[in-house]
Amino acid sequence: MEPDRKNRVCPAEHAGALDLNIRRLFHDPGKMLKPYIREGMTVLDLGCGPGFFTMEMARLAGKSGKVTAADLQEDMLKILRKKIDGAGLADTVRLHKCGSDGTGLSVENDFILVFYMLHEVPDQEAFLREIRTLLKRDGKALIVEPKFHVSKNDFVKVKDMIRRTGFEIIEEPGVFFSRAVVIKSA
Repeated sequence: MEPDRKNRVCPAEHAGALDLNIRRLFHDPGKMLKPYIREGMTVLDLGCGPGFFTMEMARLAGKSGKVTAADLQEDMLKILRKKIDGAGLADTVRLHKCGSDGTGLSVENDFILVFYMLHEVPDQEAFLREIRTLLKRDGKALIVEPKFHVSKNDFVKVKDMIRRTGFEIIEEPGVFFSRAVVIKSA
């Protein structure tokens, strides 16, 4: 990983760029998440930012499901709070501010999304071990990294780390301009 790009968190000032409607042409939340989320599931959007994927996760999980939208930045969560309240999803979506040394979460989930943020984490191995504790025994996680931040060689190292931390890679879905894996506990 390039040292100048590693562990840099996308600031809340760039939230608008993360939430553009045109982005749906490349990263359509419905198409990407529908194979993994069903009505009644407990799901986690880890590094949710302004909630580009959170809103669709809530729709897919439905009224009987629960979504936790977790982010390190309070300003990202404030942006998402307005969207949730405006869409009437306050009963489905719970916002959570992560600490700099871990998520601070303990609820097990059926599905976890880690989109374009693993490369921002200083101790990725510890982060993956924590994800393992947050995933139900038969749960799955989708990890997606941007090709412009994570080289092919770096992603090979990430996949090795995923296996070392007790996961099995069950799928490598095609995601536009990205490197992606679906994992479950081995």
